[in-house]
Amino acid sequence: MPSGVWMLGFVSMFMDISSEMIHALLPVFLVTTLGASALTLGLIEGIAEAIANVTKLFSGGLSDWLGRRKLLTTVGYGLAALTKPVFPLAATIGWVVAARFIDRIGKGVRDAPRDALIADIAPPDLRGASFGLRQSLDTVGAVVGPLAAIALMALSSDNIRLVFWIAVVPALVSLGIMIFGVSEPPQHHTEGKERLRLSDAGLLPVAFWMATGIAIIFTFARFSEAFLILRAQHTGLPLAFVPSVMVVMNIVYAGSAYPAGMLSDRIGRTGLLAIGIACLIGADLILAFGTTVASVMLGVLFWGLHMGLTQGLFASLVADTAPARLRGTGFGIFSFAQGIAMLVASVVAGGLWDGCGPKLTFTAGSCFAAIALITLLLWRWRIGKNAVGSM
Repeated sequence: MPSGVWMLGFVSMFMDISSEMIHALLPVFLVTTLGASALTLGLIEGIAEAIANVTKLFSGGLSDWLGRRKLLTTVGYGLAALTKPVFPLAATIGWVVAARFIDRIGKGVRDAPRDALIADIAPPDLRGASFGLRQSLDTVGAVVGPLAAIALMALSSDNIRLVFWIAVVPALVSLGIMIFGVSEPPQHHTEGKERLRLSDAGLLPVAFWMATGIAIIFTFARFSEAFLILRAQHTGLPLAFVPSVMVVMNIVYAGSAYPAGMLSDRIGRTGLLAIGIACLIGADLILAFGTTVASVMLGVLFWGLHMGLTQGLFASLVADTAPARLRGTGFGIFSFAQGIAMLVASVVAGGLWDGCGPKLTFTAGSCFAAIALITLLLWRWRIGKNAVGSM
């Protein structure tokens, strides 16, 4: 495995430690401390993710044109690190909204160039494993972050703002690794400068657009994980242990993403994606009808498994189907489409939660996941049929 993939994985890991220390407590902080409603939470999360993914649309294409993916990735991580001190200082919802939006702009600036950089660094026969490794290390951070939040909440008598202050440290470590530990392949500086054309999107193949379409439907079913935290609190989980929701989810996520990526390099992507979407259907149904903390944790476990079986594989599909010179553009378009879907999904989830409760929220998610699964299976059948017909 190239060292650059490892370094980018560690960058993601430390930033996720910081982010998850904050995000594991942020829904509760917004609702109980600052008085936000579930619909407001859904709007904040949905718009924040949409901003990130709209930004990815432009940063991905810009990285193709400039041929300097590391520069944009570093700027993105720098913006995220600079926003972390705002959360403990927040006195109103407006402060949190501003910090969350700038943080997501940073994510938008960095993610598409970073994923394109991984695709550039990784050999084709290790592409799935490379994305899986980066995702696993990222998710290790998403396990450590909530665990640290739980420990710090216990030690500080539920002082959320103190936890937010400590979260600033790993963000700075992440930025340092990005600046000093990651090297960009030299060919990026000699290619390009003539690529920034909107018409280039039309050169992306049908397989790329099919993968993007399936991902859009799928994203309607996997609204913000903030609703998992609210669901656990709704069933009586004590405040100090609310971050354990993210711990359970991300342990499963981290443990499954890398093996799924390696396996997809050998047997293909679509079968594993289908299993991952089926896991999401199960998670949504358990979360819809479960009434105890134990049942919610079981649903969270399946949610983490679906993440491990889908997120890295969707990124691998983009890398597989987008031409090398348009990888940044491909990742940008893909992420933009997912962001719009996430905005709609999170707003609808918040509205359903306020109006009808969590049962209908998660039931609706399972329906969208079922539609995504059917669409994926039809696409796989059509690919198989065409392959047979061409023999």
